[in-house]
Amino acid sequence: MPPAKLPLSKQIAYACGMIGWSTMTNIIIVMLPYFYLPPNNAGLRPLIPQLLVFGVFNILSIITASGRLIDAFFDPFIASLSDKSNNKRGRRIPYMKWAILPAVIFCGLTFCPWSMSLNVNNAWWLTIALVCFFMGATAYIIPYNALLPELTSTGAERVKLSSLQQVGFVIGIILSALVNNFADLMQRWAHVANRDTAVQYTIWGLAFFSGLVMLVPVLAIKEKRYSSSTPSHLALWPAIRKTFENRNFKYYLISDFSYYMALSIISSGLLYFITVLLNLDKSMGGLLMGTMVLTSLLFYPLVNYLSKKIGKKPIVLFSFGLLSLIFVAIYFLGKVPLSPKVQIYILVLSASFPLASLGILPNAILAEIAQNDAERTGENREGMFFAVKYLFVKLGQTLGIALFAFLTVYGIDPGNDFGLRLNGICGCVLCLLAIVFFSRFREQRGK
Repeated sequence: MPPAKLPLSKQIAYACGMIGWSTMTNIIIVMLPYFYLPPNNAGLRPLIPQLLVFGVFNILSIITASGRLIDAFFDPFIASLSDKSNNKRGRRIPYMKWAILPAVIFCGLTFCPWSMSLNVNNAWWLTIALVCFFMGATAYIIPYNALLPELTSTGAERVKLSSLQQVGFVIGIILSALVNNFADLMQRWAHVANRDTAVQYTIWGLAFFSGLVMLVPVLAIKEKRYSSSTPSHLALWPAIRKTFENRNFKYYLISDFSYYMALSIISSGLLYFITVLLNLDKSMGGLLMGTMVLTSLLFYPLVNYLSKKIGKKPIVLFSFGLLSLIFVAIYFLGKVPLSPKVQIYILVLSASFPLASLGILPNAILAEIAQNDAERTGENREGMFFAVKYLFVKLGQTLGIALFAFLTVYGIDPGNDFGLRLNGICGCVLCLLAIVFFSRFREQRGK
């Protein structure tokens, strides 16, 4: 019996899961450097010493790298278990259900250091909390994304569901960017005197909210009714090897890796760019992020229309090119004869189209790669494709945060900001690399 078409209400329920894990993962990306290694005008106290290892890497960059790298190699393991599952409720939903609670708990604990003072023990605690959070999040994210090709049957359906998924993602970005705004309200209305405590309460509240919305697809979608995929019989390492044999997938991976590394630089640096380079209030971070993602929603119909008319590849390449110019502009923030607010709003609005297209299209492209591979080989390895993708996403995010943390050594304070400006140059180079590799991707039109 063929699977039923996924109705709009279930598509929205599916997108709710994205809101939850996007909120938590973006809180880590946006707030981690700012909370543990704040600039001197942030109202927060440094919690990890700026010690250099081998004279090059600071402690925070090593912690973030180690946490994500350990988790990244957990991805294929979860994917293999999910792909081979014979659970009566489906291959994906059962794993998602049990992953929610540990992800929520360790997201909050990540911002509850061993000591609320400059202490090297905070580094050990942060490493453990990050590893546990990322492993919990992975056990949800990999099966969740593997559902995308299984719940759709045509390219148009994949782009539509990916668009709704991206709406959930940008809502998560907005909520994560509003941490400081919520903390302001906490201090004003709940009379929380300590800024660190206000930020911690805010993050715990957002983490519990994330867990609730992550439950929505688990409770609303009956996987067996809307998906007819069959378990894979390949063992873990043969499945990984066969996944890497796909030519298109390799070029997709490298460009995706470069993009997420660049995106992590922007996410980690946004509060610094606002407060240090432009001397604006940190509360503008949420407003600017909200403006960018809400403006990006206006481009969703255009992205869907253009993807049908000219294909996905030209849109992706154009978006990488535009992002490279935006990164160059970061280097010159505060140095051009325009008001600080005008400068940052020009930058934010320019990033709206790339945020829309690079949010919608890559998952739709990967779903097609996975489906085409299943048709060619007879093995349903959607989970493994998304696991390998997210392994590279996490490597990119890890190295992006680590690069940002490393460059803080060269200045992150007003009047001493060269480290922040160097991030703009690094981001530009990464986007140009993404263009080079994705230009070799062979798009199959009409599939």
